[in-house]
Amino acid sequence: MKYLIMAFRSLRKKGRSNGIKILSLAVGMAMGLVLISKVIFEFTYDDFFPDKERIYMVNTNSVRGDEEPREYPQVSGAIAPGMKREIAEVEVATRFTWLGDFVFKTLEDNHRYKGLFILADTCFFDVLPFPVIAGDIKDVLSRPMYVMISEKLANAMGGVQKAMGSVIESDSAPGKMMTIGGVFKDLPENTHLRYDVIVSLNSIGNFMGDGTENWLGNDRYRAYVKLYPGVDPESLAPAIRQMQERNQPLEQLANAGLDLTYTLSPLEGAHARLPEVKRMALLMGLIALALIFTAIMNYILIVLSGLVGRTKEMAVYKSYGADGKEIMKIMMTETAVHLFISLLLSVFLIFLLRGKIVEILGVSIVALFSLRTLLIIVLICLVVFLISGIIPSILYARIPVASAFRNFKESRRNWKLGSLFVQFVAMTFLIILLSVIWKQYNLMINDNPGYNPDKLLYCETEGVTPEKRQTVLLELSRMPVVKSVATATTLPFYGASGNNVWLPGEDKELFNLADLYWVDQEFFSVMEIPLLEGSSFSGEMADNACMVDRKFAEKISLMTGWTDGVVGKEVFVSEHGLSHICGVYESIRVGTIEYEDFRPTILFYRKNPAENPILIIQLHEMTPENIQAVVPTIERLLPTKEIHVNSFKLELVNLYNSSRLFRDSVIIGGIVVLLISIIGLIGYLQDEINRRKSEIAIRRINGGTVKDILGLFVTDILYIALPALVLGCLIAYYAAVKWQEDFTEKTNLSFFLFLGCSVVVLVIIVGVIITSSYRKAQENPVESLRSE
Repeated sequence: MKYLIMAFRSLRKKGRSNGIKILSLAVGMAMGLVLISKVIFEFTYDDFFPDKERIYMVNTNSVRGDEEPREYPQVSGAIAPGMKREIAEVEVATRFTWLGDFVFKTLEDNHRYKGLFILADTCFFDVLPFPVIAGDIKDVLSRPMYVMISEKLANAMGGVQKAMGSVIESDSAPGKMMTIGGVFKDLPENTHLRYDVIVSLNSIGNFMGDGTENWLGNDRYRAYVKLYPGVDPESLAPAIRQMQERNQPLEQLANAGLDLTYTLSPLEGAHARLPEVKRMALLMGLIALALIFTAIMNYILIVLSGLVGRTKEMAVYKSYGADGKEIMKIMMTETAVHLFISLLLSVFLIFLLRGKIVEILGVSIVALFSLRTLLIIVLICLVVFLISGIIPSILYARIPVASAFRNFKESRRNWKLGSLFVQFVAMTFLIILLSVIWKQYNLMINDNPGYNPDKLLYCETEGVTPEKRQTVLLELSRMPVVKSVATATTLPFYGASGNNVWLPGEDKELFNLADLYWVDQEFFSVMEIPLLEGSSFSGEMADNACMVDRKFAEKISLMTGWTDGVVGKEVFVSEHGLSHICGVYESIRVGTIEYEDFRPTILFYRKNPAENPILIIQLHEMTPENIQAVVPTIERLLPTKEIHVNSFKLELVNLYNSSRLFRDSVIIGGIVVLLISIIGLIGYLQDEINRRKSEIAIRRINGGTVKDILGLFVTDILYIALPALVLGCLIAYYAAVKWQEDFTEKTNLSFFLFLGCSVVVLVIIVGVIITSSYRKAQENPVESLRSE
């Protein structure tokens, strides 16, 4: 207790920089612990499922000809129940497929809500169990057009009891009435599954073609199996192959050049195994370590800077019988008090900035700081306490008793310079990493996707009748602010489904392509996609007319030996049948730079534009006034539908929102490390100036100029700053390369980028040195010697 009282009394004593020590430690710890919590959060995905170690996802593996093997986490509808029925080691299996993110209304009060809909079978909760508040799961998921909703949606509807039995209708499927038969607890945030409404799978015929019994094709289903205890999933490979032999035409597939297999991957740790999650965890971990280590080193630096001022105090303690252990207890208690106050301040900062934290990390504070995470944070704080406390304690304990009777000048410069070295490395690393991320982000949002998004708006009208959509098209085309209007089934940045290509009269499939489905004759002119060969869609072209991109033309010409081009040729495309190629367009990006689909693309012609659900509106000028002129027109013509008119350009920017948020976290981390490092450097310089003031005075008396004195401190710091810059550059280069791994287009990691950032760091360091020591260098040397 006496050590605790002494530590709290020490807080009020002047000259110990307690406020700076605690504040810098609090800020560094706050952000560092938030980032570490995010990393832990990502590595605990789906760990709440009972028997998670026995749950496996079913993946499709395909090899087509000489193409690279492809693995994707979707299967045909019959695979999951087939595994349950034909493989003895499978205890239970389930499948589901997404319907979409829909706006829906209740027929009772006509209120509108929004939720993500999936279609799931009756075994869904057997494999992926979650608490149910109301309703019989098996009964609800076995009845056509019955649904279960989340607790959050039920509360929005007025409570579980009011929601039960309500009839709902989706804007995207008008006339398809669904009855709420159950309510389940809201899913935790750390899950790869996202759904608000579960529709019984035997309702699928009301929304799309029923592929639940397909052994091949329509592979839109996510399948999961739970194995019996002790079963090795790799041992099931022969049984899975035998299942395929009994139910799939494997010989016919082989003749077509396709080898199809299925593998099981564990649900446990699946999210953490994703390459993008690994990269994020690595980079956030590095940033967190840089922040926490910088804060620790700065704390140690400031504590050691007060060594000279507290020597007599420690020597007096020893004169009254205190040994080294007693001194260590005093210093460790002070560290514990400082760390405790810092943590309280960190909690306050996190609470104060919780909105920004949630925005950047995409996780609520409650989910971020789970019980498991808090236990890990406690261990981290213990390590911080030991590092921050033991080093200064040992050095203070070694102060000799004789220092109470003479002027003690020991500086412990090696420890201080080592602390500055760590801070300079962290500062260099974060500034370079920030520059790389900034450049990469600007490249992504300003990159050319193969079409011109600058003056385009789009609006989804799923569930609207072609007649109403035709009225909207006519009204929009008459507006002065509108240049042209086109329609499409999907958009390139949505991604694309896959279909297969083969030649008429042949069985062998040539390759798989990204199918962008149907567009009207205005699509290419509105999107400003260059035409390379042939003609664009127009007039009375046949319904089987299609256009292919450059990659398609080059690939099929190489595989078939065509030397006269592809225009005028006919191909079979699964889901479309015999298709006539009328033109070739320049390849466009499907997906994003982060997740680009490199397959060849194809587009099909639809004579009636009103049959396509997506409206693409080209304005003469993209201004807020023109956008506001378009929106009311659509709302007036479609009064029963919730309308969202979006900017193409803004949507492309939003696709890289995760990169922007990561950039923001690095900016904040860089600012924090920079401020802490500057505080530490200023503290070190003030300590050195006080320790060497006699030396400075003597140099001035012997003819030394202000420039010479400043050069003395600059040279002193540069000996550690230059190696720190080199090490910071190396760490930043490694981190930048890892972060850019999956980007299809990368900003250049040039030597001059690293050199420029290093020069900026060096200028900051030298600027702080000159600013902090200039006044002392100008001081009258006689006054300095007199004070001695």
